[in-house]
Amino acid sequence: MGELIKVARLSDIPPGTCRHVDAGGRAVAVFNVDGTIYAIGGTCTHRGGPLGEGELDGTVVTCPWHGAQFNVTTGQVVAPPAGQSVPAYTVIVEGGDIKVDVSEGAT
Repeated sequence: MGELIKVARLSDIPPGTCRHVDAGGRAVAVFNVDGTIYAIGGTCTHRGGPLGEGELDGTVVTCPWHGAQFNVTTGQVVAPPAGQSVPAYTVIVEGGDIKVDVSEGAT
């Protein structure tokens, strides 16, 4: 595992919500799905929309720009217009801090 970067507090992202954050210079989208935190690449592969500002429905986020959908647990594309997945990152919650390892690429 590489360096863990603190991106938010657990209290900043209530269940059912998401947030667009910077992790070591990378755009990352962080999601709280029923108390479990996930992180994926924050930029939609269709036209660069901010996935952390999208609408979360269960484990699927919809890009706010053109409606592409991604599974937040894997980064896989669920619905077009995006044709390419985004990386999924390892997340650790420590003492209320959400930390992401972006050095791994995809997990």
